[in-house]
Parts: sequence; structure tokens; C-alpha cells
Amino acid sequence: MTALDILGWAGSALLVYSVLQTRILRLRFFNCVASVLLLIFNAAIHVWPMVGLNLALTAINGFYIVRLVRGRHDSRSYQVVEVLPTEGYLRHLLHSFDTDIQRFNPGFSTSDADGAEFGFLILTGAETVGVVLARDAGDRSAQVELDYVLPKYRDFTPGEFVYRQGGPFTSRGYQRVIAPPNMLGADAYLPKIGFRHQGDALVLDLA
Repeated sequence: MTALDILGWAGSALLVYSVLQTRILRLRFFNCVASVLLLIFNAAIHVWPMVGLNLALTAINGFYIVRLVRGRHDSRSYQVVEVLPTEGYLRHLLHSFDTDIQRFNPGFSTSDADGAEFGFLILTGAETVGVVLARDAGDRSAQVELDYVLPKYRDFTPGEFVYRQGGPFTSRGYQRVIAPPNMLGADAYLPKIGFRHQGDALVLDLA
């Protein structure tokens, strides 16, 4: 097998791998790399229609990658809508993604959702990106019971639109937000949006 054969197979394998991704940014990135590899391969063997196709795919993926990265911190890209923990759509969302929620929030149950006093949906257009459920913890502090981002948007930090100063927690009069104690991966995610360790807890100061 020649180096050119390896390049063609690698590009094809990466193309298949890209469409298996559930995270939109990863899908675009791997698809873009695969398109570049296949563009080079097809140019080397003079299959010009496929060169044109992969050139177009590279440009399209590149455009959306730049758009996604630029919009990840843009408040015009995401909206936060307050919901009651008892609302039907929220219950449907929690039920539909229960297995994945348990993966990152082991032990989270319906009773935990019942214990929440308010919640927020993070949306892009009409599509749900994530959900945050919380309750009052006294002393102008809010205890988050659930912070969950749907798989498609897990390469981003949409929670920042809930936790930012001047956001919905601030509007409710809170000066401090306490992260869920059992949330896996919190150390990798929450410090990016301002949370800091205080003892055993991750805490965000809004004052």
C-alpha cells in the first residue's frame, strides 16, 4: 500500500468518523480535516469532480467552524428562558436525556428536580442547548441542583449565559451560586465561567 493509498483510506475513515459525532463542533472539525485529506488524494489521482466537491465541503465546514467559535460567547446566539421545574416540556427533557444526565450527575433523580424552586432553559433559536435547576440556599445564595448541556453543544460553555453578572441569578437577587456537589467534570467546565473552589464546593460570586 502506497502513501497515497493510506491518505485516501485515512480521509475516508475520518469522514465516516466525523458523521458519527454528536457534538456539532467536533463533527464540523473532523469533517473539514477529512475533506482536506480527500481533496489532496483526489487531486493526486486527477479526479477533479471529487476535488471540487471536497473543496466546497472544506469551505462550508470552515465557514461554520468560524461561525460557531465566534458565536460561543455571543449573547445574540443564546437566550435564557426561566421555567418552573414542574413544567411539562422540562419534565420531558429530563426524561428524554435521563441516561446522559445520570452519566454526568450520578444520583440525580426526579426528587432532586422536585426540590428545585426555579430553572432556566438555554436556547439557540428554538432549540434547547442546556438546562439549569436551582433552589434558594439562604443568605442570598442559590444552590444549583442540575447543570446539564445537551451532547450537541458540549464543546461550548452555554452555562455562562445563566451565570454571568447581570444574568438571571442576579435578577433574582442572588450574590452567590453554589455548583452541584456531584457533577462530574465540574472542575473542567465551571472554572471557565467564573466558579472558584471554596472548601469542597465550587462557588461563583456575583456581587
